[in-house]
Amino acid sequence: MIELMAEQPGDRWEVEALYDLCFAPGREALSSYRLRDDVPPVRGLSQVARDELGILAGAIRFWPVHIEPPSPAAGDLPSTAADPVTALLLGPVAVHPTHQGEGLGGSLIRDSLAKAAEQGWHRVMLVGDAPYYSRFGFERLSDVEMPPPTNPERVLGLGAQSGAWEGVRGRVIRWQGAERTA
Repeated sequence: MIELMAEQPGDRWEVEALYDLCFAPGREALSSYRLRDDVPPVRGLSQVARDELGILAGAIRFWPVHIEPPSPAAGDLPSTAADPVTALLLGPVAVHPTHQGEGLGGSLIRDSLAKAAEQGWHRVMLVGDAPYYSRFGFERLSDVEMPPPTNPERVLGLGAQSGAWEGVRGRVIRWQGAERTA
């Protein structure tokens, strides 16, 4: 029996070891990690999965980010929606090799996305494989730009309600605010 629970501060190093096991060396050099620097994961959404012996079987984390709208071109009228848009950045999500193929990754994603919606988060984005993440409702965000070098085909988003990403465009930037719970 696997139990999903909120990640606690004491889980940090065990989760990092799982990510080291599941991902290629140098994972922290990816541009998505620059968005996470000095920003705590969202409390209550970042989760761990433990087996009946308490051994870590999987983990998922969420980070707050902003999407900064493009600056108006010379001669354009200023945009009325010039404030950055808030979103969650999902990732990493990992399952220990001994538990892969059991649907645990999907359970972590579905459970934490439901919690995000309950907490009032309207938008979730990630950098990932569209064929895998489309089963959860993620679609390509053609107008949202992750820091380079990120393949734009892998920038995906999910809205808590229809139209949540409508009109959202610009660069994803590091969270610039107080800790947000929703």
